[in-house]
Amino acid sequence: MELLDVDKLIEEFESMTKDAGNVQRETLKKILEENGCAEYLQNLGLNGRTDPESFKACVPLVTHNDLQPYIQRIVDGSSSPILTGKPITTISLSSGTTQGKPKFVPFNDELMETTLQIYRTSYAFRTREFPIENGKALQLIYSSKQSKTKGGLIAGTATTNVFRNSQYKNTMKAMQSQCCSPDEVIFGPDFHQSLYCHLLCGLIFHEEIQFISSTFSHSIVHAFRTFEQVWEELCADIREGVLTSRITFPSVRSAMAKLLKPNPELADLIHKKCLGLNNWYGLIPELFPNVKYIYGIMTGSMEPYLKKLRHYARDLPLISADYGSSEGWIGANVNPNVPPELATYVVLPDIGYFEFIPLKENVEEANPVGLTEVKVGEEYEVIITSFAGLYRYRLGDVVKVTGFHNLSPELKFICRRNLMLTINIDKNTEKDLQLAVEAASKLNTEEKLEVLDFSSHVDLSTNPGHYVIFWEISGEVREEVLEECCNCLDRSFVDAGYVSSRKINAIGPLELRVVQRGTFQKILNHYVGLGAALSQFKTPRCVGSTNNEVLQILCNNVVKSYFSTAF
Repeated sequence: MELLDVDKLIEEFESMTKDAGNVQRETLKKILEENGCAEYLQNLGLNGRTDPESFKACVPLVTHNDLQPYIQRIVDGSSSPILTGKPITTISLSSGTTQGKPKFVPFNDELMETTLQIYRTSYAFRTREFPIENGKALQLIYSSKQSKTKGGLIAGTATTNVFRNSQYKNTMKAMQSQCCSPDEVIFGPDFHQSLYCHLLCGLIFHEEIQFISSTFSHSIVHAFRTFEQVWEELCADIREGVLTSRITFPSVRSAMAKLLKPNPELADLIHKKCLGLNNWYGLIPELFPNVKYIYGIMTGSMEPYLKKLRHYARDLPLISADYGSSEGWIGANVNPNVPPELATYVVLPDIGYFEFIPLKENVEEANPVGLTEVKVGEEYEVIITSFAGLYRYRLGDVVKVTGFHNLSPELKFICRRNLMLTINIDKNTEKDLQLAVEAASKLNTEEKLEVLDFSSHVDLSTNPGHYVIFWEISGEVREEVLEECCNCLDRSFVDAGYVSSRKINAIGPLELRVVQRGTFQKILNHYVGLGAALSQFKTPRCVGSTNNEVLQILCNNVVKSYFSTAF
């Protein structure tokens, strides 16, 4: 397998970003030529035109809801060209949810290719700063099952669709980034068992491991928190050369049996190293002496995990991975020596056509501007047009332009425009909260009682963090009904990231706190006291820890509290 030519990759990136404006026009032209026969574009009257001006005049800005009917027909098996010229055969389940269901997003070969292009680009810049030898990587990655839709399409999370693609493995080999764990572990049916085996494989190859990575930094922290619990068991497996009985799946056991041989010296070494650590500080470089860096998405809702990750990593560089979503990729991190809190992403002008809605205080200011027209210091909402059937699609992400790399902007991720509740990979919006409260409050109607008002809070003072929902109810409700309401709330957040995190206790049980009558009136009085107009008052649906006074009002008025037992 030929290794990637780092200098050539960087050279290509430099020349492309120097000509970002023309590359954008050409990319749009290519997207529209390849997909011009699609029903969606046919209906908009482009009549074969591929220039940005006609495109913007004919094609409306859309959200996922607008495209849902088209995507649903694809999912149901329609073979006519609906959103793309070539049929879509794979669907990504995005973690974001609308209407209480995970979102379906088209996935195709072109999207796979842009994924690998982003990987290769950031790898080139990373390797220039932190050269790695031809060893292995401890990749804490997990692939959920792919299922079939009613129409026979393959459906899985975006990462699963990538990991299961044959090109992924070849690219990883060319990037000297082969996972030290066998496929049976990555694709194992049980997350806990896969995690244990990932750690065991890492230890077996401990001197060859060049870097540690995962999709999200949360998974890396979670893995080493688990290591603290199971390290002695891992040592016993290595000493005896026999896998613990906690691994029950035959495919995983037989794959691990090929790697595991009795090695008392290694077991003693690990045992000694672990006992020598103070509160596990510097665990990663101690176990893996040749690791050059730690890599994963560390921005946005992942930032709270950096403190713990640094504790484990000591002075190893933490590098934030690239910027994208289930819908498509946007930018690569080409400044890997910058700490994650300051990470920015340079937009690759040939992986999609990008527009930006200017925002001031999260309010739309004007018409969208093109990639090379954004201004440094301003905030924007990202709009993407992709090779996978999304045209002028509002991503809902707010980014800040921090500078330019040649003519392509460097973006810092700020937040999701409509995101409310998030602890790690979970993403729940005001709509999701509303649907959960509606579902759970139906249980009160038999009691002839209603939920008068509600709010929420992400409590990170507990470990792991958990969702807190505040309810004001119109009268006394029986204990057992409120316990069931609490479980119902927990189950009603159907976002894939939330459900999977709850199952492995990476997010703690949801807490329902019932507040006394008049609490939300006190919040209203507080805002009016600050000079807010009564007619424009909105109950804050999610109270962050920065909104301390409102959080105090809620917490000081709690009369009962319940924890979910749903998972």
